[in-house]
Amino acid sequence: MTARLPFTGNEDADELVSSDALALLIGFALDQQVTVQKAFSGPFDLRARLGHLDAKKIAATDPAELDRVFRERPAIHRFPGSMAGKVQALAAAIAERYDGDASRIWREASDGKDLQRRLLELPGIGEMKARTILAVLGKRLGVSVPGMAEVMPQHMTLGDVDSPEALASYQAGKRAYKASMRAEGKRV
Repeated sequence: MTARLPFTGNEDADELVSSDALALLIGFALDQQVTVQKAFSGPFDLRARLGHLDAKKIAATDPAELDRVFRERPAIHRFPGSMAGKVQALAAAIAERYDGDASRIWREASDGKDLQRRLLELPGIGEMKARTILAVLGKRLGVSVPGMAEVMPQHMTLGDVDSPEALASYQAGKRAYKASMRAEGKRV
């Protein structure tokens, strides 16, 4: 992983999600019903509270203890109990399928479709998140596998965010899109 992802406003947290594959995936798992800044700061806060960011250890943590860690103030997420479970399930899948090394998900992918399939197999990663992760990996972090362009989204995503200003623009566009969807009576 190479480029710094300017997602949090905290240089250390940005460095972590830019350089640690598990941190990046945990950030994506937490990226729902909170700001991008809060979601991607979560791995940094979790590592500070646990003393590590190790998929095998997180998977083996007593669920009640992990719940407590997520709820410690300030809570890691708006829904700390639910997210503690999601992060633990994600860590368990990575521990089981990739021997705890999240970067193997893309390092060992044979092509874009295989990488997309691997991401979709992870708990808490749906179609939209998988495509956004593909964009971040391909556009910002230099991951390249044959056929990557065919599975990356063509619309703006976090993969296009290269500065705090670009993040603000991305978030404003996302808010406007959601407002227009609500105005049309569609579920967002």
